[in-house]
Amino acid sequence: MYGHPINQVAALAPNVPALYELHFGVPMAGAILSALNVAALAPNVPAMYELHFGVPMAGAILSALNQLDPKIIFVDHTSIRLLLKATQLDPHFHENPKPLLVAIHELDPPTPSSNLNLPAGFLDYGTLLESGDSNFEIIWPDNECDPISVNFTSGSTGIPKAAVYSHRAAYLNSIGMIFLSEIVKPPVFLWTVDMFRCNGWCFPWAMAALGGTNICLRENYTSTPETILDLIVRHKVTLLCGKPMILNLLAGAANPEPLPCQVDVFVSGPLPPVHVIMRVKDMGFNVKVGYGMTEALGPAIMKPWSPENGFASPTLGLDIDVKEPITMRSVPSDGTTVGEVMLRGNTLMTGYLSNPQGTERAFNGGWYNTRDIGVRLPSGHIQLKDRAVDIITSGPNRFVSSLEVEEVLACHPEVVEAAVVGVSDEESGGQVPCAFLKVRNGSDVKEEHIIEFCTARLPSQMVPRIVWFGDLPMNSTGKIQKYVLRQRVNAMGSSQMNCNAKY
Repeated sequence: MYGHPINQVAALAPNVPALYELHFGVPMAGAILSALNVAALAPNVPAMYELHFGVPMAGAILSALNQLDPKIIFVDHTSIRLLLKATQLDPHFHENPKPLLVAIHELDPPTPSSNLNLPAGFLDYGTLLESGDSNFEIIWPDNECDPISVNFTSGSTGIPKAAVYSHRAAYLNSIGMIFLSEIVKPPVFLWTVDMFRCNGWCFPWAMAALGGTNICLRENYTSTPETILDLIVRHKVTLLCGKPMILNLLAGAANPEPLPCQVDVFVSGPLPPVHVIMRVKDMGFNVKVGYGMTEALGPAIMKPWSPENGFASPTLGLDIDVKEPITMRSVPSDGTTVGEVMLRGNTLMTGYLSNPQGTERAFNGGWYNTRDIGVRLPSGHIQLKDRAVDIITSGPNRFVSSLEVEEVLACHPEVVEAAVVGVSDEESGGQVPCAFLKVRNGSDVKEEHIIEFCTARLPSQMVPRIVWFGDLPMNSTGKIQKYVLRQRVNAMGSSQMNCNAKY
């Protein structure tokens, strides 16, 4: 999908019923849906989330809208001020044709539209629905490869890109999620995964196919474990998904009630320490872990959690391999030769919106190049090592996985969050690990304590040489911005970095 579609519809809303409905109404009207990131809009979210890729959240919203050029913008009532602030940053935004603005109100009891006090130029979502034609005929796509949605990447390694999904890919991925989830009866789904993230992993369409019940969770980023568990018990929830932080949240519950039935929790991303996962399993949850990205419509692979690392090729939609990116040959299954993890199949994006060069780079050699580094194990499984940009080169053909070091650091009882980047080392001519840690309030842990802890658990080349303490820079979806940490390291210079440095 290289060109720019003329029938874009944008939505700026948390996990509310209207956004779920738009996943059906917009495609049925022959248009393309793009749900935008509202992670920074929830009350009490830390101030660091109000910046998105180094720019204010309003600027990030405006950038997305300028890429999309939507004809209609649906906006939740809690986000109207942000939308107005965003559009006011560009004096040309409201030039003809001006987008139609529709405000979503979720009020109980419903408020008459005449009492909503909408800003000038806004229509009310409920009123708009009431004015619709009940005999409207669905506008079907001319081709199954026509676009159904546009989803923005998280931008953890750079500027967000707009990934275009086709009707075919969304359909197949929805069916694939049903099989990978091993759902055998109509589920009760709690919306802890963002609908703006990969169309909620395609679960809006999967739930409809299964006749499932959707429990929407507006306060997705500020919910307490008690809130989540109360909803699970009250509605007999059977499935919830999201980032691994949901495991940390559940593990923090005090005296949880017994679960009313088996509850599956699926997560995708860097996992918390094993003791956190075991605590969630002991509570009665069935934990599955996945690997994926926006370009793969969410998790490309899902498997039951086990202490052993590694993924097998998925059974639906995709092939996965580890290849040498120049020759495109598969690396040997020796568990040591590193290569780039690549995907190929039916459930990938069509391409980046209006970005043919970026699309061609992403699909170099006919495979989607994930920029993740991995190895092939003798068992046939694939083990992830790191992002290509994050791998630490300690010497010729010697690599240190920042993820493996972070896993050990996360097991320290005083560490809340950890990130590791490489620092140039004049003595070796390579790089050494530098750890950035957020520790518990009031902790008096020192650099030497961290180094001693790692020395007992890691090979010498993987032990951090430098430890900094402080808050970690994050983007609006809660991912640590390692490129910001690398910028700090480069600006300081290794000679200026002191023990127990604060940043």
